[in-house]
Amino acid sequence: MSASRLRLASYNIHECVGVDGHRDPARIADVLREIDADVIGLQEVDARPSETSASMQMQYLAGALGHHAIFGPTLQRVGGEYGNALLTRRPVLDVRHVDLTVYRREPRAALDVDLDVDGIPVRVVVTHLGLLPGERRKQVRRLLDRLGDNHTNVVVLCGDMNEWFAVGRPLRWLHARLGRTTGIPTFPAPFPVFALDRIWVHPRPALAALAAHESPAARRASDHLPMIADIRIGSGLR
Repeated sequence: MSASRLRLASYNIHECVGVDGHRDPARIADVLREIDADVIGLQEVDARPSETSASMQMQYLAGALGHHAIFGPTLQRVGGEYGNALLTRRPVLDVRHVDLTVYRREPRAALDVDLDVDGIPVRVVVTHLGLLPGERRKQVRRLLDRLGDNHTNVVVLCGDMNEWFAVGRPLRWLHARLGRTTGIPTFPAPFPVFALDRIWVHPRPALAALAAHESPAARRASDHLPMIADIRIGSGLR
C-alpha cells in the first residue's frame, strides 16, 4: 500500500481573541484556510449559544472550513462550555474523552479520536495541560497510561503543553514514548519565544515536516501561533 499524506494543525485560538484584544472568529478561520489542514486540534474554544459567531466558535469554524467538529469541553460556563475541539475532513471511527483534572486546579482534559485516513486508522489526541509543573507531570502520566492502549498505525499527540522548559520531565517522558519532536516557538504570536505548542507523531519516521505557521494573519488572530505537521500514513514506516 502506498503512503498517504495527512496535514494536521494544532492551534490555541485564545477564544478567538487576537493580540489587539478583539474577538474575531473570522480571523481564525482565515488562518486555518491558509494552513489547509485535514485535521485541526483546537484549544481554548468558546461554545456559548448566541446568534453571533463570536460565541459558537467551534460550529462557526467547522462550517467555514467544511469540516466535521468534535467538542471536548473542560469547563462549564454560564450559558455554555469551553475547552478543546477537533475539526476533521477525515471520517471519525471513535471518540474518547480523557479527564486530566488535578484536584483543586482548573479542569483539564484530552480529546482522543480515531480517524480513518484512506482505510488506515490514525489516533489523534488533543489536549491543553495545566499551568503548574506538578500538575503537568500528573497529566502526562495519565496520557502515557492511556496511550499504552493503542491499536492504530499512527498516533499523534498535539496541543498547548504549557511547558516553558525544554528539559522539563513531562517533555522528556513524552519524547521517550513518542519520539523526540522539535520545540518551535509559538508564544507570544507577534514575537514567539516559547515552544508551548507541540505535536508528536509516532512512529517518528511518519513525521515528514513540522513548522509553526507565521503568516501576518496568524500573528494577529490569537496569542499563539498554530503548529503544522505533515504526516506520512502507510506501510514501511516502522
